[in-house]
Amino acid sequence: MTMRTRFAPSPTGVLHIGGARTALFNWLLARRHGGAFVLRIEDTDTERSTRESIDQIIDAMSWLGLEADEGPFLQTDRLDRYRTVAHQLLDAGLAYRCYCSREELAAMREEQRSRGLKPRYDGRWRSRTTAVPGVDPVVRFKNPVAGSVRVRDRIRGEVVFENSELDDLVILRSDGIPTYNFSVVIDDADMGITHVVRGDDHLNNTPRQINIMSALDLSPPEYAHVPMILGSDGSRLSKRHGAVNVTDYREAGYLPEAVLNYMVRLGWSHGDQEIFEVDEMIRAFSLEQVNESAASFDPDKFLWVNEQWLRRAPNHRLARLLASYLEGAGVEGVGLAGTPPLEEIVDVQRHRAKTLVEMAEKSLFIYRAVEAYAPKAAKQHLRGVALPVLKRLHERLGELGEWTVASTQAAVESVAGELELKMGKVAQPLRVAVTGESASPGIGQTLALIGREKTLRRLVRAVEFVKARMARAQ
Repeated sequence: MTMRTRFAPSPTGVLHIGGARTALFNWLLARRHGGAFVLRIEDTDTERSTRESIDQIIDAMSWLGLEADEGPFLQTDRLDRYRTVAHQLLDAGLAYRCYCSREELAAMREEQRSRGLKPRYDGRWRSRTTAVPGVDPVVRFKNPVAGSVRVRDRIRGEVVFENSELDDLVILRSDGIPTYNFSVVIDDADMGITHVVRGDDHLNNTPRQINIMSALDLSPPEYAHVPMILGSDGSRLSKRHGAVNVTDYREAGYLPEAVLNYMVRLGWSHGDQEIFEVDEMIRAFSLEQVNESAASFDPDKFLWVNEQWLRRAPNHRLARLLASYLEGAGVEGVGLAGTPPLEEIVDVQRHRAKTLVEMAEKSLFIYRAVEAYAPKAAKQHLRGVALPVLKRLHERLGELGEWTVASTQAAVESVAGELELKMGKVAQPLRVAVTGESASPGIGQTLALIGREKTLRRLVRAVEFVKARMARAQ
């Protein structure tokens, strides 16, 4: 039998890390075993589901490279199918219509709480057949009242649920829209899903779904309930732990392979290996290596993983990506004549940045004139003693026949030797003068990227800044 897995998000928001990890585990399992990965959009929550969310989920999965073999299928396109099956259960006496009002149900639960009981539907319409005029009933499944359900979970082992703890759940709302626990059973059966890998928050739903399958004479798929992801404080993962949705990581300058790499290690391990190519993940992934305990989200570790992938990615690819982040920062003419090749910028900056956004920010000095100097850097390096250094640098650099990393580096070194100063006493005032900051790539690389004309103009401006500062001090 061909393995068939599925990812079935609810389009009530964007794709977050937890959902993306579920999608990844299902995708890897299907790829590992030569199976099919199905994308199903569970949009029957008509009040909260939106087309925008569907598009964002599909876009995020495409960016990650988690392309589906089949789908996306929308549950709202299958409403007639769910209603047909619900009526089959009604006709077989395995479901019934319930005419309880919301007020009646609320009173029922409140009375149960007052007696210290677990609030649940008490089955009062289970044996009734008389309709209530003017009331649109829900359809409830007749859950077995005795016995137990054994869930054979690929991660947790066997988990037993007593039927006496399960009430008669609604499978069709009064407006004819199916509930989750019902529609998921029909979908998995119709789509031939053989393995259901999902968050462990769905584990309590599983016995209900197995009972519905049994009533429909369906064989259940294999289940694997993945432990949730927690924040560093042990609570459920949220934005306050630094976790955001997948699209936000793209905008923050993370690479998709870094996101996949970090996600796969949230609850799964393969020896001590930390960095995985996608092909390595596919070859190594198995449910048996998924931890039973919850995973902990570590933003710093995530950033480190992205940093490793920035160092691995080819220059030409990072150059293309960097261009979009520079343009997003308002830089015009990126990659045009008169500007340094983007691959050269990437080659210089890839070891100085942890994200593409940081790489873009650290490269803005190449394109933009220095409008203001960092106060601390200016106070330390653009003092009166720097004036003769800056003037001589302007003269010496202006004399260069060619403008390269080697020639500019040699010119700066020659000025240091001529003035009998340590290299830092020359390079640092120059660096602040041309970038506005006290940190940049090597001074030769920095000057080569900025270019001759911009460098000389910025030196003139720095000289004037120092003169003005000296005049104010007098």
